[in-house]
Amino acid sequence: MGYKDLVLSYSNKMRVVEAPASGGGISQNEKFSYGYASSAGKRSSMEDFFETRIDGIDGEIVGLFGVFDGHGGAAAAEYLKRHLFSNLITHPNFISDTKSAIADAYNHTDSELLKSENNHTIDAGSTASTAILVRDRLLVANVGDSRAVICRAGTAFAVSRDHKPDQSDERERIENAGGFVMWAGTWRVGGVLAVSRSFGDRLLKEYVIADPEIQEEKIDDSLEFLILASDGLWDVFSNEEAVEVVKEVEDPEESTKKLVGEAIKRGSADNITCVVVRFLESKNANTKADASSSQEIATNGQTVVTSDAEHNVSANETNQDHTAVLSDLDRNDENESLNQKPVAVTAAGRSVSSEQNGSAGKTNQVPSEIHRGSEPKSSSKQPSQGHITVHNNMDESVANQKPVIDEKKAIAATNTTSSEQSGSIGDNNQKPTAVHSDSATSKSSNVNSNH
Repeated sequence: MGYKDLVLSYSNKMRVVEAPASGGGISQNEKFSYGYASSAGKRSSMEDFFETRIDGIDGEIVGLFGVFDGHGGAAAAEYLKRHLFSNLITHPNFISDTKSAIADAYNHTDSELLKSENNHTIDAGSTASTAILVRDRLLVANVGDSRAVICRAGTAFAVSRDHKPDQSDERERIENAGGFVMWAGTWRVGGVLAVSRSFGDRLLKEYVIADPEIQEEKIDDSLEFLILASDGLWDVFSNEEAVEVVKEVEDPEESTKKLVGEAIKRGSADNITCVVVRFLESKNANTKADASSSQEIATNGQTVVTSDAEHNVSANETNQDHTAVLSDLDRNDENESLNQKPVAVTAAGRSVSSEQNGSAGKTNQVPSEIHRGSEPKSSSKQPSQGHITVHNNMDESVANQKPVIDEKKAIAATNTTSSEQSGSIGDNNQKPTAVHSDSATSKSSNVNSNH
């Protein structure tokens, strides 16, 4: 090794790798956010380019993201950054037939690139891995060995194929066109180019095409994010490893910076460019699910507390009725009044309870309305409501009676009133059961409605 080679070797080892250029943003409709990072890595020149673009087209918000990995110079990759998406969104069928528009725009851009080339860029070429977001559709179009990977329901899936010359269908196409594939450190078209599809590459254009392979994915709440990256990342990362890194960093810009930085640490010898697109429908769905779960827990807790409170209120009312009866018994001396007063007071007490509870019905009604506010009002009506008027009328008749009456009539009145009262007393005894039963139903209704 000569002195010059030694100096160059030493300077390359000592060269400080600059922090990647990075940035990001969010769509106007807040359906997706994105971040990007790009670094020359350990190379002295930068041939990677990228594009992140959001446009309004025919009333639709469209996201366009691309990574372009140049070879033989940066000219072809830079040309794609400037023209590919502009050619695509001006295609007359972009919204109505997006797939055919992508295919047309790719081939048209390749033709224009070849026309624009001069002697200095005649050997330049570039890969292109792009993602187009239209409504609830994600369309990934790929040419070359940059790659697109998605995370759906926590699992990594490649949504593009690396176009390598040793793939059986690619090799067959090349050989059928009169070309050949040979090993030269890696498999290469004509012993020169390590990819079987690219933009530019005029000298190999007969064998190396720019036809994109297009894959479509539905954007729903299971689709979490997309990673687009040049092969400088995929040389040292598996699809699954890259997805795990992005999972840990919610901000897309920070996740791309972490990917690029880690790729450099792992020894990637190429330029590294990465774009991450996060689909916020997935995040919103998870947030809503968490909120719904929390609300369900809170509601269930409230139901239990309310049920216990209802039970205590009902028990207190029962004790209050008996206390009132005993108090009046102590105050009365006459046997006839003894027979009448408990009836009158109990009726009045139950009448008050009826007005508060609807014969212990309104106590049930209140939680029913709280927990089942969405149900028809008829569902909260209690059968015992019809007894309210009976008890009120009975109170008036008892209040108008003389304190001392005929013994036979008193006995008859007592029996009659007691039989009328038995429904209230029965309701009173059954109340805790009725409260818990309704509360359980209400609880069940709340759980179902949350789901």
